[in-house]
Amino acid sequence: MNAIIFDLDGTLIDSAPDIHAASEKLLTELGYPPLSLETIISFIGNGVPKLVERVMDARGLHAEYNLPDLVAKFMTHYEAAATEKTTLFPHVLAALDALKGAGVAMGVCTNKPQAPTHAVLQAYDLAKYFDVVIGGDTMPVKKPDPVPLLRAFEDLGAARKLYVGDSDVDAQTAENAKVSFALFTEGYRKSGVSDLAHAYRFDDFSALEAIAIAHFRI
Repeated sequence: MNAIIFDLDGTLIDSAPDIHAASEKLLTELGYPPLSLETIISFIGNGVPKLVERVMDARGLHAEYNLPDLVAKFMTHYEAAATEKTTLFPHVLAALDALKGAGVAMGVCTNKPQAPTHAVLQAYDLAKYFDVVIGGDTMPVKKPDPVPLLRAFEDLGAARKLYVGDSDVDAQTAENAKVSFALFTEGYRKSGVSDLAHAYRFDDFSALEAIAIAHFRI
């Protein structure tokens, strides 16, 4: 079985505007000024608790609040409006259609919590493409630990594997899992393209089918 696992935020979807909006509502509720979109993008990748921890660091909130409480507040704001500003990256649906037509099994492995992950996949008509979805709270560990990614491939019965992501965390996850990595260069990475280990790179999803054909020799 040929299988591709995708990251979600910054790979299939540009969700930063909704994540930023939730952080803005959280900080406003607490009486602090919001952080810029660019700053919030730099916080994305290691899951919601780490993102909120970085927000706390940026506004010096550790002395006044505990992390679990602020994570819960953030998630309340985010889940109430997780699809208001989020968009698919160009040509994502066409690429997924082509891969499904070629018989490639597909799944998602993300550090976004499971509930909003499924909500987003349903809202953007993506759920039908994926036979397995691993969220950031599905397992005891998150990416870049390789266990969630390897579990996703195992659940698909994958013999030949490709992981598609956009970030430093994704590159490290693929390296830790010893899985070939295709880097989407228009996402939320913090490092230069040349600094991230990858077998393939692309800046438009219209190129992904050709990468899959070359990788799987289909």
